[in-house]
Amino acid sequence: MKTILNVLWLVLCGLWMAIGYAVAGIICCLLIITIPFGIASFRMADYALWPFGRTVIRRPEADAASTVGNIIWIVVAGIWLAIGHLATGAALCITIIGIPLGIASFKMIPISLVPLGAQIVSTSDPRVAY
Repeated sequence: MKTILNVLWLVLCGLWMAIGYAVAGIICCLLIITIPFGIASFRMADYALWPFGRTVIRRPEADAASTVGNIIWIVVAGIWLAIGHLATGAALCITIIGIPLGIASFKMIPISLVPLGAQIVSTSDPRVAY
């Protein structure tokens, strides 16, 4: 089932959201100081392409630097990517078939806002339970 949902997601919105994340990643990699933002953006682009069967967990070793980085990310790119997920999710929820995809888009809003200190793992990973 998750393969079918992933293929539908890829065709309907995953490719476009991944392109948005990749563009943000390329822009962030232009300066040395923003390379961690670029790497996080590329990780999220991968997640945006094929999200079903994976989830986001917070890393326990995330510190104050990731918090400061997340605040900068929200201002620079996070708000725009979150708006993209919100608009995509609303458009997908118009049809009955698109409702699970729209809900998945809404679930991606938090990671698009605060990507630093987060890790994308398989849903079968034992850390998901915690």
